[in-house]
Amino acid sequence: MATSRPNILFIFTDQFRADCIGALGNPQIRTPNIDRLVRQGTSFTRCYSPSPVCAPARHALTSGEAPHITGCVDNMNVACTRPSFMNLLAGQGYQTHGVGKMHFARNKGDWGFESRDYAEELEGECPRDDYREHLVQNGFGHLLDPYGFRSEYYYLPQPSQLPDRLHTNAWITDRSIAFLERRDKSRPYFLWSSFIKPHPPFESPVPWSRLFRMHEMEDPFLPEGYEDHRNFWNRVQDRYKYMDSGPSSHLAKMIRAAYYSTIAHLDHHIGRLLDALGDEIDNTLIVFSSDHGEMLGDYGCYGKRSMLDASVRVPMIARWPDAFAANKTCENPSSLLDLFPTFVEAAGCKRIGQREGVSLQKLKGRRYRDRAIFSQFSQNRLGLYMAVRANLKYIYSAADDKEWLYCDRNESINLAVDPKFASLIEPMRQECIQRFRRDGYGLPLDGDDWRHFEPMEFPSDPQEGLLLQDSPALREALEELGSGYNHRSLGIGAPPFNLLRRLGQISMVPHSASTPLDGLAAAPLRGSTG
Repeated sequence: MATSRPNILFIFTDQFRADCIGALGNPQIRTPNIDRLVRQGTSFTRCYSPSPVCAPARHALTSGEAPHITGCVDNMNVACTRPSFMNLLAGQGYQTHGVGKMHFARNKGDWGFESRDYAEELEGECPRDDYREHLVQNGFGHLLDPYGFRSEYYYLPQPSQLPDRLHTNAWITDRSIAFLERRDKSRPYFLWSSFIKPHPPFESPVPWSRLFRMHEMEDPFLPEGYEDHRNFWNRVQDRYKYMDSGPSSHLAKMIRAAYYSTIAHLDHHIGRLLDALGDEIDNTLIVFSSDHGEMLGDYGCYGKRSMLDASVRVPMIARWPDAFAANKTCENPSSLLDLFPTFVEAAGCKRIGQREGVSLQKLKGRRYRDRAIFSQFSQNRLGLYMAVRANLKYIYSAADDKEWLYCDRNESINLAVDPKFASLIEPMRQECIQRFRRDGYGLPLDGDDWRHFEPMEFPSDPQEGLLLQDSPALREALEELGSGYNHRSLGIGAPPFNLLRRLGQISMVPHSASTPLDGLAAAPLRGSTG
């Protein structure tokens, strides 16, 4: 273990699949700068998100506590009552700065950041929006969707409306470099560079948007009987993302090509940020990761909210010569919850009582080879839960009242349906159940078993549950076209949200020791169904 306190650069992305790094085995994609981190650091190739959706994953990694402890189990507005690792680092004299999308704790100041450059996906998501103001100052204030068109265009490949120099990837990198240039050189720093991409819409500037082409891409992974591997939330997402009728093979490949192009453009700007470290790079702990993955058509699904690897497994690379060997991989199970102890131990902070995280510096040891890792999305009758060990993955979906068991990372055969594997499934089931019981979280439990609910009924009306995320400015612009063009009997931009409202009343109830768990739903974050 190193004894000096390093600077810390946390490069964080949104919806980045773990299998989309060239140096870690993807022969199609081009990621030369992330590959540089792979060659110069240690890659944790079995890292999982504590929740395969934005807000609960970020809330958990920043507080070091799992979603059932924080109470944030969905994209919902939950007060942050625990210290963040930024709080602890600031207490140790670190200059803490955040750039880009955070998607947490907007109701509790900056949660340990000394300074911020703000940018969120949807207008009005944070107290101020420095990125949108930057666009205004550069003559692009007319753009209503600077991150790409959403709603029915959400998964349609599209070129960016912006040149490279004004794209969000460039701005986040520029602001990060500006911080490195102006920072207080007498103090170590923690810089969180949080990129919004490759979260959909999958858009990037020309010519990056045409870097990968449809004919180069493989078809999505559709094993025999792939429908049996999907959970209720996969169906919900496919409906509101306009994908439940299934894209053609050509469109599926175009979507993948656009996603790869978005990653390559992001990688280019990550390279600029790494270069800006200069001679300080070896005294800087660099961590690269993401909040969750993206199904990208595998199993006929798009989005996240799944415990299959495409959604829940994330990249995790650590570079710091004092603690992480170059060009090494570690297959011990790991989690985003491990980042809290990783950062605070590197900074010499006193560890506070997180339940599950293990610093990446220690995780390389043999004792963690069969460590249990967990993930959760939602709760009550919509809860989705996972436990992973060295060669087993267990999943339970309350909405489906169904279990899955996968062995040796083979996610095409569900062993839970075969009685001869009962001796494997019961210990994994109890891993989840006993963990919740130890923490006093009884919502999913009925004795030593899961609490069983009436199965969720999925609406047959293909119009119910579609997602519209039109900005108020777009609605005003449409109204200005005149009454002769207003053809919406429900009002401009009014979405058929009945399905999502119904699900939200069940799934967005925060858990705390002092709050009744069957009360009204917590307020969802704007754009919470992304």
